[in-house]
Amino acid sequence: MNYYQSLGYLVLGSRLKRLSEVFLSEINKAYRAEGIVFETTWFPVFYLLSENNSLSIQELCEQIEVTHPAASQLISNLKSKGLVAATTSKEDARKQLIKLTPEGKKLLKKILPVWDAIRETMEEVAGGGSESHAILNTLTTLEEAFKSTNIVKSITEKIHQPINTTVHE
Repeated sequence: MNYYQSLGYLVLGSRLKRLSEVFLSEINKAYRAEGIVFETTWFPVFYLLSENNSLSIQELCEQIEVTHPAASQLISNLKSKGLVAATTSKEDARKQLIKLTPEGKKLLKKILPVWDAIRETMEEVAGGGSESHAILNTLTTLEEAFKSTNIVKSITEKIHQPINTTVHE
């Protein structure tokens, strides 16, 4: 057991961040190895647009669970690369619909096999079969718990909780 592992939940965030950084770095290397210019930060929007003809920024925000400014910044980045375009909704002129451009669709065709290979590889790395889904289920449980629990309040209450001093005779 290494130092981080011995600290348990005290370093959960650090371990998840390190794991995420390693994972995303490897995925970026895989894209580059295939000669594909694609950033892992683009994935959620690209994936959603691969399944939908167009989506509003608000729909994207809700699906990928980010703020409107964060989604707008990501969309602006993709627009500057010529990968997505925004059009005004015919039903609501205030709503912008985001869709892949022909260049974005061309890139999508290149990355679909990479996504399949990533999925297969990660299932293998995670142990295959039901074991590989256990970690995903655990992450989902943690995400839901974090959404429904006021972590700061709980920590603060525990810090200021009166110490239970039982006198043993």
